[in-house]
Amino acid sequence: MNLNSSHATFRVYIEDTDAMGVVYHANYLRFFERARSDMFRQAGLPLTALITSDYHFAIRDIKLHYDYPARLDDVLSISTVIAEQRSCSLLFEQKMKNQDNKMLCQASINVVCVNKAMKPKRLPNNFLANAL
Repeated sequence: MNLNSSHATFRVYIEDTDAMGVVYHANYLRFFERARSDMFRQAGLPLTALITSDYHFAIRDIKLHYDYPARLDDVLSISTVIAEQRSCSLLFEQKMKNQDNKMLCQASINVVCVNKAMKPKRLPNNFLANAL
């Protein structure tokens, strides 16, 4: 399966919202993280297998643009694309829309592949092959 892009769907629960019934701003990152994890899993590269082989992903940079609030019981649709790939890092572009196809939030997230000692590590060959 191609690792270059994927799509994931999640529902907003009460635990995701603040007192106003909208998704708490920091929780958008949780939804984006889940979508990236699902992308790896769909490509046959579950994070558990990568971690067992001493491949870990550390966030280097995050840029978020909030367009419209996600609300309790919304169905979130998140598209994830690998916009840039380097030997030790990936740049993900992610877009979150609701069930009405309204843009809610856009993210640009740069992750670095590291080992347990937090030293940069080349992405695994099978990962690179799937990402192309």
